[in-house]
Amino acid sequence: MTLKRGYGEISALQAKFEAQKIVFGPLAFQAAYALRELGLLRRVAEAGEGGLSRREAADLAGISPYAAGVLMDMGLVMGLFRPADSGETGETGAGGSGVEERLRLAKVGWFLLEDELTKVNFDFVQDVCYQGAQSLADSARSGRPEGLAVFGQGWRSIYEALSSLPERAGKSWFAFDHYYSDLAFPEVLPLVFSPPPKRLFDLGGNTARLALACCAFDPEVEVTIIDLPGQIRVAEQKAAEAGLSGRIRCRPCDILDPESVFPEGAEVVWMSQFLDCFSLEQITGILAKIRRSVEPGARIYVLEPLLDKQFYPAAEYSLHAVSLYFTCMANGQSRMYRGGELVPAVEKGGFKLQEAWHGLGDNQYSLLCFGKV
Repeated sequence: MTLKRGYGEISALQAKFEAQKIVFGPLAFQAAYALRELGLLRRVAEAGEGGLSRREAADLAGISPYAAGVLMDMGLVMGLFRPADSGETGETGAGGSGVEERLRLAKVGWFLLEDELTKVNFDFVQDVCYQGAQSLADSARSGRPEGLAVFGQGWRSIYEALSSLPERAGKSWFAFDHYYSDLAFPEVLPLVFSPPPKRLFDLGGNTARLALACCAFDPEVEVTIIDLPGQIRVAEQKAAEAGLSGRIRCRPCDILDPESVFPEGAEVVWMSQFLDCFSLEQITGILAKIRRSVEPGARIYVLEPLLDKQFYPAAEYSLHAVSLYFTCMANGQSRMYRGGELVPAVEKGGFKLQEAWHGLGDNQYSLLCFGKV
């Protein structure tokens, strides 16, 4: 008997193993996190080809042989470690087997320890998503980010809460947000600035990363950041620190508020990792509001990692998982989209797709350019 796994097939025995990895997934995640935080991954990596015994690793990390044993045993079956080629030490292991094999870092362990994408995702899940993920089913029922309550009550979305998150959670959230978008900027900026606009509106500008990048790329452009009041305060501070308060203006606005009005005068409106924060219906409403305020020649740029434009399986898997963050933590209604979902939602707001670029940056972003109809 075989069962499908992704685009391939696996046996029933393999499927049962995959099922166990799912049900024990939370414990496996915390084991990997403990191995990193306690320094066991780093100590084993530094030992090189010869590896370390569990007892040696325990001594170096300052924990008991028992603690090192259970964590490293789990790391071994998870593929974070593999037996070293240098043989056994003859010690009695924590498991009481009579021998103590030496373990060295495996490729999966290396990625957890050294790969920037993996580290950013790791911290984001641990510090922002982990506790709230227990409310995923409740969020699916209610359409609200029920998991957000772990950080406090009364917020409709995580964006309202960003300035009030615990320090570690806030740091991991912004690191996650910045990492994904920043890698695409070098390839995206020449496209957006061809021809160069004099006035660019950054909708959902957050901490002014995009605005600062635009000002560095073009010394003449003026940028208006439009975002919620909490983010605007941070953006104003970042612009002032960079000496760009004269070129970066900030306008607080809740784009979903029926009474809010989108400002006029933009030649380019840029939304970087913004529309994935809203449902398809909300996206259409946002674009309809923008349409009422821009001239016919204005260009609307949307920068997003689209699900159907990912080359690497790890990236596609990660984006599907990020959709669950939107469900239980961010707003309960949005997700990462396929191009076939996002483009029609924008066009229903009164625009037409004019040009699209895919595979931008290491994270395979897509840049979509729309014109007013």
